[in-house]
Order: sequence, then C-alpha cells, then structure tokens
Amino acid sequence: MLRIIAILLLCFIIVNLFIGLWHLLRDRSGSGSRKMVRALTIRVALTVVLFALIIITAHFGLFPS
Repeated sequence: MLRIIAILLLCFIIVNLFIGLWHLLRDRSGSGSRKMVRALTIRVALTVVLFALIIITAHFGLFPS
C-alpha cells in the first residue's frame, strides 16, 4: 500500500513539474507565471509530503522491503 502511495506521489510530482514547464514556455505575456508558481508550489508540497511519508514509515518500521 505504501509503495502505491509513494509511486502516485512521484507521478503527481512529475506531472506538476511538466505543468510548470508548460506554463513557463507557453505564456510570454507573464499571465502564466501565477499558474507556473502554483504548479511548482504544489510540486514542492507533494515532495515534502513524500519525504515525510518515507521518514515516518522508516521510523515506525513500516518501510516496505
């Protein structure tokens, strides 16, 4: 179960990275910068959640082998 959650979080992180890249390359007027910042903020938040999940599962001995 934890592997599935970790893999899903990694997929969401990669998707948000490419969404940020899309907004960076697509809008030259500057209106897309808010969308880019929002996508990258979500990516950073998901990364923090993933690291917290890994640390908590390792601490409690639930880390899948």
